[in-house]
Amino acid sequence: MAQKDRLARLRALRDEAGLGGGKDRVAQQHAKSKLTARERIDLLVDEGTFVELDAFVTHRATDFGLDKERYLGDGVVTGFGKVDGRLVYVFSQDFTVFGGSLSEAHAEKICKVMDLAVRNGAPIVGLNDSGGARIQEGVVSLGGYADIFLRNTLASGVVPQLSAIMGPCAGGAVYSPAITDFVVMVRDTAYMFVTGPNVVKTVTHEDVSFEELGGAEVHSSRSGVAHFAVDTEADCCALLRRLLAFLPSNNLDDAPTRPTEDPADRMDAELDGIVPEQANKSYDMHDVIRRVVDEGDFLEVHEKWAGNILCGFAHLAGRSIGIVAQQPMVLAGVLDIDASIKAARFVRFCDAFNIPLLTFVDVPGFLPGTAQEHGGIIRNGAKLLYAYAEATVPKLTVITRKAYGGAYDVMSSKHIRGDYNVAWPTAEIAVMGPEGAVNVVFKEELAKGRDADKRRQQLVAEYVEKFANPFVAAARGYIDDVIEPRQTRPRLAAALESLQGKRDSNPKKKHGNIPL
Repeated sequence: MAQKDRLARLRALRDEAGLGGGKDRVAQQHAKSKLTARERIDLLVDEGTFVELDAFVTHRATDFGLDKERYLGDGVVTGFGKVDGRLVYVFSQDFTVFGGSLSEAHAEKICKVMDLAVRNGAPIVGLNDSGGARIQEGVVSLGGYADIFLRNTLASGVVPQLSAIMGPCAGGAVYSPAITDFVVMVRDTAYMFVTGPNVVKTVTHEDVSFEELGGAEVHSSRSGVAHFAVDTEADCCALLRRLLAFLPSNNLDDAPTRPTEDPADRMDAELDGIVPEQANKSYDMHDVIRRVVDEGDFLEVHEKWAGNILCGFAHLAGRSIGIVAQQPMVLAGVLDIDASIKAARFVRFCDAFNIPLLTFVDVPGFLPGTAQEHGGIIRNGAKLLYAYAEATVPKLTVITRKAYGGAYDVMSSKHIRGDYNVAWPTAEIAVMGPEGAVNVVFKEELAKGRDADKRRQQLVAEYVEKFANPFVAAARGYIDDVIEPRQTRPRLAAALESLQGKRDSNPKKKHGNIPL
């Protein structure tokens, strides 16, 4: 074949691959308000940077009519590109080809880019839109899933792994995104479940829709499977780009920095009055965070799940940081099972990728009750304790108000290797709240006394003076300083700069045994 003919053939093949399953199926995809695999990649990566791999791969099966249908790429587009000038590897499943179902060749393409991502120290982003395993290939397709799961596991903590769910993701397919670091779902078009509505109805006799069983709202607010839920695929790709800006490319790189015009020594007088004088009155911890971080920019993770604790990314003096904070407006900021799991997972991610941790503490303790105890609050609360104790990244802690009981220890205290721990004058650090402590210690006296209420108030004041104020902890060195709230940003910025050369390690071992 002449060179000219080969070039013509190449162009024809590339045009064919670009159409996926054909014009009609592309039109059907668009009719569902869904983009094609390549359109999604174009939104994700910097313009003109995507380099496709394995565009000419086709399936190998010949049974059940597959010998008559062959599509270039076999239902997934793979390759690499750049996001804000940084290398990323991408796979994007093509629902227009066999419903994006996973075959042997399809899986091999995904495994190849995952291997390249680990080898070259770059994030891997998966854009999922698949009907599941390709039935015609039987156990071969199931083996393909297992190959991907193994790579997800081995890549965990080595390179960031981001998953976008832009269509169906069911059965065994759900476990790949579940292993990855962050999951973004698109409302109305994306869903995830192990068993579908028909199976659920057969087994449990429940009538449930796809959306009710595994839609974006369910997984972002009830199950905690999804970290983010967005309205459109364009929003999804924009969020992935924004998230990547906070993350290093791999576990050997430092957390990224960026220029900022927000002065590191900026003070905010509004912080001085943000904590109410009444101990039982709430305030919004978002207001504290936004007044401390650069330009008030805070990317919250798991915004709608376990709202009593906040997790997310920000910058401080240009440096990327992870933030964990109690939210007094939800359950008074108490630690419960979901909050412990949410924060532990986030802390471990930040530690794996050298992202410093900033913790704002206003915690009355762990949530009491039979539901929590029987549900395993001990085991799950220990996850958060383990995560903070294990972390070797710089750890900054600010106690804004309450820090009671074991929750004080858990929330990045000095005792579990907190590097810079400060408190506001409003902080109360004690075994329990003053009222509760007095009722326990002076139970008999108060029961017999005639003027019990007056005596109780006196004892509460004495307890606060002797035990529950931050100066007691500061005198022991458990708190490095008691600062004015307005000084929080400059103090934290200076401490973070001082910790850039931090060297800390854990005893040599294969891995710990976190109480999963």
